[in-house]
Amino acid sequence: MFESLDYLYVPSADVAADTAWFRDVLGAEVVFAIEGMGAHVSALRVTEGPPMLLLTDHLQGDHTVFVYRVANLAAALRELEGRGWQREGAFEIPQGPVCSFATPGGQRIAVYELTRPGVAEGFEGRFDF
Repeated sequence: MFESLDYLYVPSADVAADTAWFRDVLGAEVVFAIEGMGAHVSALRVTEGPPMLLLTDHLQGDHTVFVYRVANLAAALRELEGRGWQREGAFEIPQGPVCSFATPGGQRIAVYELTRPGVAEGFEGRFDF
C-alpha cells in the first residue's frame, strides 16, 4: 500500500536556527525556507533520496509525522480503517490530499496521494528567512 516515505514532518520551536544547524553541522541541503500564513517551513535534503525533512513551527505536538505516499488515498484509507486505524485529521498539502493517524504508542503517520506532481518544485530555491 505504501509507495514511499516521502517526508518527515518535524515540529520546531525555531525553524531558522534548526535549519542552520542541519545545514552547518549535518551538511543538509536547504531546498527552501518559506514563511506564509503565520508559519515557517524549511525543506532539507539530508540524503540523496527520500525522505525530505520538513521543519515547521505550526505543527502541533512534539512528535514527527511520517508522511507516506500512496497510489490511491481513498483505497488506502479503507484498507487502514479495516485494520482498525482511526482517522485523526484530513487536510491538504501542495502535493495533494492527506489523512493523518496516531498510533496507540503516540507515533504520528500520514498518508497522501500525489495529485499535483511538480508543485513542490515551485518552492525550490525560495528563501524567506
